[in-house]
Amino acid sequence: MTDVYIYDALRTPRGKGRKDGSLHEVTASRLSANVLNALKERNNLDGHAVEDVIWGNATQVMEQGACLARTAVLASDLDERIPGLSINRFCASGMEAVNLAANQIAGGAGDGYIAGGVEMMSRVPMGSDGAAVAADPSVAMDRYFVPQGISADIIATEYGFTRDQADALAVESQRRAAEAMADGRFDKSVIAVKDVNGLTILDRDEYPRPGTDMQALGALKPAFKDLGEMMPGFDKVALLKYPHLEKINHIHHAGNSSGIVDGSAGVLLGNEEFGKKFGLTPRARIRATAKIGTDPTIMLTGPVPVTEKLLADSGMSISDIDLFEVNEAFASVVLRFQQAFDVDPSLVNVNGGSIALGHPLGATGAIIIGTLLDELERQDKEVGLATLCVASGMGAATVIERV
Repeated sequence: MTDVYIYDALRTPRGKGRKDGSLHEVTASRLSANVLNALKERNNLDGHAVEDVIWGNATQVMEQGACLARTAVLASDLDERIPGLSINRFCASGMEAVNLAANQIAGGAGDGYIAGGVEMMSRVPMGSDGAAVAADPSVAMDRYFVPQGISADIIATEYGFTRDQADALAVESQRRAAEAMADGRFDKSVIAVKDVNGLTILDRDEYPRPGTDMQALGALKPAFKDLGEMMPGFDKVALLKYPHLEKINHIHHAGNSSGIVDGSAGVLLGNEEFGKKFGLTPRARIRATAKIGTDPTIMLTGPVPVTEKLLADSGMSISDIDLFEVNEAFASVVLRFQQAFDVDPSLVNVNGGSIALGHPLGATGAIIIGTLLDELERQDKEVGLATLCVASGMGAATVIERV
């Protein structure tokens, strides 16, 4: 199989996913075009430079529907002969786009690809596509469907995580993100978003809440307690699947769960010939990729079995990994990963995660691959693993190695 390299990775800042968020005026196709244009300009990608643009987004309706990837190419300065493929693996869409592109190149289907994703959560709200897994009773009842927040609380209950542990992880995420931003660690990969007049709309992440402490988080009510306990009650559904639990311990709230934001990210991948053609130096090699299905009720435990699968398939061990990016969809997701592999927390989400910075669903997978690469370079380390939990019970992972 052909070696596949990452030549560049960049992203937009993450704007608050509300109508008063700085990126609300920008459509998903235009925000994506910002990323595509930056990759083109930074890497001198003239003509029919890449085989395809593979772009993920989780809510594929309205202005995020109808093959957004192709629309983004047409909205950008890329050659119109470059096609576009939209994919959806919920929260892992951006990562799956990168993994799919890498495996296409490895198999000989083209020399270079752009892959990534976008989500404009302020314009196309999460869940506005209907979500058949939740809305179709023939599936939801048979599979004991519960909302994600309840799933996160099931993880906390099943594996013994407390509210204080979840809040402490959230406080640390905020602290690390603030430190990273103050230190300029995101600067080389974050591109400013500008309006039609060339004026900057946003040039830095606006979601973080520096100074968040345990006292502030302690004042927040559990976000999913009422949803779980109200009649007929999702807690009762969960307990049908997990009858050994006495009750669901609701520990998650807005402060220790991922933030709703707008954002986009892209990764430029290619084989050795692609780099030579455009005079590019590879930054990392895609060493391994994996995906897996998991229990759809607890739903969010995917990072553990997908990492186990990836390590087994590639002949690696957890000790071979220098740094980890584990998407902070909810605090319990990261706590479970650290518990399962006995990983030093100082090696996980070094610059904060989605609790502090926000989780633009279709873009996050590509974002954390880029963040991981930047941090490996900053610390002069070699191998990193990025992984995400995925709605309806899935997991995805990517291992990169510096070259």
